[in-house]
Amino acid sequence: MAHLPLHGIRVVDLTGVWAGTFATMLLADLGAEVIKQENPYLMQPNTRGRRAHLTKAMLQGGTAWGSGYPNNEPGPRPWNYCPTFVQLYRNKRSFTVDIRGPEGMDILRRLIAKSDVVMENSAPGVMEKLGITYEWLQGIKPDIIFARMPAYGSSGPYRDGRAMGVHLESMIGHALLRGYPDLDPSNSTATFVADYTAGTQAALAVMMALWHRRQTNRGQLIELSQAESAVPMMAQALMDWSLNQHLQSAIGNRSLDGAAPCGVYPCRSPGTPEDSGDHWIAITVGSDRQWEALRKLMGDPEWARSGDLVTAEARAQRQDLLDARLAEWTADCDDYELMHRLQAAGIAAAPVLEASRALDDPQVLARDLYQPQRIYDDVGVYKYMTPFYRFSETPTGIHKPPVAFGEDNEYVYKEVIGVSDGEYARLRAAGHIRMDFDESVP
Repeated sequence: MAHLPLHGIRVVDLTGVWAGTFATMLLADLGAEVIKQENPYLMQPNTRGRRAHLTKAMLQGGTAWGSGYPNNEPGPRPWNYCPTFVQLYRNKRSFTVDIRGPEGMDILRRLIAKSDVVMENSAPGVMEKLGITYEWLQGIKPDIIFARMPAYGSSGPYRDGRAMGVHLESMIGHALLRGYPDLDPSNSTATFVADYTAGTQAALAVMMALWHRRQTNRGQLIELSQAESAVPMMAQALMDWSLNQHLQSAIGNRSLDGAAPCGVYPCRSPGTPEDSGDHWIAITVGSDRQWEALRKLMGDPEWARSGDLVTAEARAQRQDLLDARLAEWTADCDDYELMHRLQAAGIAAAPVLEASRALDDPQVLARDLYQPQRIYDDVGVYKYMTPFYRFSETPTGIHKPPVAFGEDNEYVYKEVIGVSDGEYARLRAAGHIRMDFDESVP
């Protein structure tokens, strides 16, 4: 069986939260040995959850991505089961060391000497306070690749700004475009695409640096501004302003390219939005021929035969009418049955699936997008997403389930760094080697 593309590459993972963790997950999926450094006395915000020590009461009433722990229980080690970020820990290794003192930094130094890449996305100044700079890394390994992911870059007026996805998307203006025209941006859902764009581009930058090192034997310092990496997803709005001085605003589910009707419409539902039992379907009509096909499926009602709806330009001016009439027609239809009818007529359509329904979608099943993985501490077996790409000759997939805190301590310390059994026992007694956060961590 062929090796994955990054087989033999070792990455020291100092990242946290979402963007950095997503970047290192992509590298791990491609075969790199990603070793996550974790501190038993400090919990990175929103990385292994919001708190180390949870009670069941703390899980009540929160969002599913923050509070939806397996079996609705915090379990013996809640940091190993956080629903959002445990997904991003597949195919990785984890070891613990407190790098706030000289001994911990020496352990980190010894690991870096055996590695190819170091990645971080901490708040401004954190790495510098620890003494982790590109110059320090070069002194350990001259051809090291150091990838940094500051929110707004390391220069300029915003360089010291601390940010998470919500702040990034607000700063660059995405929050003004992603929403409904009759709602304030504060009503937008907590979905932050900037984390994914930054993580993806950071992984690509590291791979390009590895290719460059293979050609030149030289490492690189990579600085990727998360805000700047997310701006291109708003290219249409930026160009519209630059060329036409037209300021775009939120348009809900309508088309940027003028397709009409284009939206999300209600279907026959077994429940309500409160219990996630409401069903919807997305429909986009991209041509006059598709409009004629849709009219035929609807029984060619009188309102649809209006001369005001003959052309795409005319329909774009009557979208409120189209949305209202189309919603009346779809409301009594099954979402999947209607999808098949529309697609058979050449019209783009798909159900809008609540998360649990996606697991049983025929296309998802055919692509094998979710695979069962056993969670540490015998918490159970749950389905997790697999890599979103497949190679014809290399075994992409999940080769290591979500890693537990400190699960690979013995491997990293003894096999990679090369400490003796006696030194390992001493470091464990000193508190560097643990599988639990200290009780002092909230």
